[in-house]
Amino acid sequence: MELDDRKITILKAIIKTYLETGEPVGSRTISKYTDLKLSSATIRNEMSDLEEMGYILQPHTSAGRIPSDKGYRFYVDQIMQEKDQEVTEVKELMIQRVDRVELILKKLAQLLAANTNYAAMISGPSYHRNKLKFIQLSMMSPSKMLVVVVVEGNLVKNTMVDIEDDISQEELLNLNILLNSALNGLTIEEINLGVISELKGKAGIHSAVIDLVLNEVAAAIKADEEDLQIYTSGATNIFKYPELSDGEKASQLISTFEQKDKLQELIDDVNAAEDHTGIQVYIGDETPVQTMKDCSVVTANYELGEGIRGTIGIIGPKRMDYEKVLSTLKNLMKQLEATFKNEER
Repeated sequence: MELDDRKITILKAIIKTYLETGEPVGSRTISKYTDLKLSSATIRNEMSDLEEMGYILQPHTSAGRIPSDKGYRFYVDQIMQEKDQEVTEVKELMIQRVDRVELILKKLAQLLAANTNYAAMISGPSYHRNKLKFIQLSMMSPSKMLVVVVVEGNLVKNTMVDIEDDISQEELLNLNILLNSALNGLTIEEINLGVISELKGKAGIHSAVIDLVLNEVAAAIKADEEDLQIYTSGATNIFKYPELSDGEKASQLISTFEQKDKLQELIDDVNAAEDHTGIQVYIGDETPVQTMKDCSVVTANYELGEGIRGTIGIIGPKRMDYEKVLSTLKNLMKQLEATFKNEER
């Protein structure tokens, strides 16, 4: 006997309901849960088949069913297959979209530098995946645990971790329920010491597992910060301003524009600011990058929907034409948004 679509739907419903409640699941509950529009009697027959096939168990006579190890394995494999497919589809869509946007950003950096006579930088769009969607823990051996973390954008991170605790299937189920009920929908900032302390308290003797899982959650949420593209233009414009054209100062500024980590430092500071969505002006010592202390830097974050965002910056002398720069940035933000909408059509 093979699992058809109806049996798979019912099995998933049993597992999801049991994960949420921790109580054996009956046919009446499943009839309300699914959109199959089947009678309780039909669902009972399907559940009987699933039990015979070893996917679910009946812990007590006249009680509902709970998933077996085989049922959990099928469920986890299905999730990983579905998530892998979703990730592939999202990546393909994002690659197409990002390729178009990056061409636009390179041209915009050149236009900004030409129109303002200052240096310009634009960080390429990164797909920010801030919120946790799902965690699944599975024991691969007595000392090895598979941690599956799914975050916004359907980014899936699978990691094998070594553990010292002996964890039973029931304890593992409870840890899955505990982690998902406490963390789903949270950002990394919202997973604070209070949340972690409460989780560890509820995990009891398995509190060390919580630390391992949270490390993987943090790594998955921050994964999109790697390999950030930063486009620059007009660096040589600084030679037009005597106060910046001094040999050493100019050399340091040019070098800064060639070093991704220095520009990343500026972008990180912009994103950490309270008003990180508006236009910000850094004058002299306010600038986080040491080699830009003799400059003024005007920045703005652009957002293109679905979490795609980046940072635009204009770097010039302290006596820059602020009115023109601010007006240029505001107009650019509108044009960028309009261009992206046109690209979507």
